[in-house]
Amino acid sequence: MNRLLIPALAVLLLTTACVNPIAGGPAEAVQVEQRGPAGAVPPGLENFYGQRLGWGRCESYVRGEDQALAFARRDAQCARLTVPLDYARPDGPTISLGLLRRPATEPASRIGALVLNPGGPGGSGMSAAAQLGASATAPGQRLEITRRFDLVGFDPRGVGASEPQVRCRTDAERDAERLDLDLDSSPAGITQTEAEEKELATRCQQRVGEALLATVGTRDVVKDVDVLRSALGEPKLNYLGYSYGTRIGTAYAEAFPGNVRAMILDGALDPDQDPAAELLAQGAGFQKAFDTFAKDCLKQQACPLGRTADGAVPAFRALMKPLTSTPAEATGGRKLSYSDATTAVIQAMYSQQLWEPLRTGLTELKQGRGETLMRLADTYYGRGEDGKYSNLNDVFTAIRCVDDPRTTDPDQRRELDRRYRAAAPFLDDGNPPSPARDACAFWPVPVTSRPHLPQVDGLPKVLVISTTGDPATPYQAGVELAQALGGALLSFVGTQHTVFAQGNQCVDTAGTAYLTELALPAPDTRCIG
Repeated sequence: MNRLLIPALAVLLLTTACVNPIAGGPAEAVQVEQRGPAGAVPPGLENFYGQRLGWGRCESYVRGEDQALAFARRDAQCARLTVPLDYARPDGPTISLGLLRRPATEPASRIGALVLNPGGPGGSGMSAAAQLGASATAPGQRLEITRRFDLVGFDPRGVGASEPQVRCRTDAERDAERLDLDLDSSPAGITQTEAEEKELATRCQQRVGEALLATVGTRDVVKDVDVLRSALGEPKLNYLGYSYGTRIGTAYAEAFPGNVRAMILDGALDPDQDPAAELLAQGAGFQKAFDTFAKDCLKQQACPLGRTADGAVPAFRALMKPLTSTPAEATGGRKLSYSDATTAVIQAMYSQQLWEPLRTGLTELKQGRGETLMRLADTYYGRGEDGKYSNLNDVFTAIRCVDDPRTTDPDQRRELDRRYRAAAPFLDDGNPPSPARDACAFWPVPVTSRPHLPQVDGLPKVLVISTTGDPATPYQAGVELAQALGGALLSFVGTQHTVFAQGNQCVDTAGTAYLTELALPAPDTRCIG
């Protein structure tokens, strides 16, 4: 997910590419460019690697309220990339991926394209490129990457503006699901929960189809990225991946190590960690972040978590307990469930900027109200004010079900739930651990990836950024990934999920120097939040 381009070569590619307006439209509306094929091309994929891209306005690619403003900017250009549905059958059906590009603002010093993925899995790279470009060019925040790189975001297969979408549930079904708590761990409760998980797997099979479900995982996404690299005219890839985007980057580095120029992996996943260990580490990470939030809250007047750090978890659980039987009132007649409230808290752990809204939401909850917590939960689930959901959560399920080994033994599920409650006691609902299996246990297509140490002979040095208080991808995972890839590790001391290009001067300077000059930070470099 990175690449290698010399500035002079990048300018040459930019000025010699085939650029023509589509017949019948204004010259500025759509521009067709053929810059590929570039670099190595796998046999049978020549047409994909050398395809033309038609760049035009982005309004028709909008798939959510949050995208409308950023996609309407005149410096945002959108196109579609065609890739095989199944790379084992390149002559078979095809699908298309949505692309958004914000061209380098200084073409004379342009290095190339920087391909982005924000994670999820299921996040929109198009949104990431649009938003990063807008924030990085704001007064006082201009980043060199916007001057010297085209920022290119892609919606992975099944995501957002890519076609077809992975969409398993209707908006109404999602709303109803959020009110269904599934906290009952009695035999009858487990039977009901597993029936619902089976139903989700069946809906995905019927509404999406096995062909896309079988090929939506990271194994195929990295092949799409290499097609994108070539179609952009890039002999080598520059890549910036956040969170799950680091898994894409790692898999790309293993599949195409010689096609990488530079790669930043921020908020890393450990490639050799099994899903159970990953879940437990994440639980411990969220508990650590919650404890840090609680200490900050206790410094404020009228903190809803009591008066002592030791009492914060019991106070929080007591505050949440009534929701297990009676939801709280929220705006527009909606009801805040226990699961929505816990989701809201998890959402707020991703960034200290959300701590004040969380404190407000917990204070409202003491008064029997759920407005602010509902807004936080809606953000997590991708629900707009119009009641429409993004398909992020359906894609999340579909990808994890083919990327990770499945736990189908109920006893193992119960033990994992017990250990998770011990790792994150603030999320313990007070019921006995549950043996209920999730939708992946009933998924209609096989797993296509597995945890392992990647083989990356020939990979240039990559940069891994890991945050000491990252709740979602704990710090040690970044340490392990840097070692596995033979890369450099940049540590950020703070409590948040991912950090590059988000305003920390130390991190941004180091990351930019690497992307532009391939200059890595000194060993053991630590940036302070």
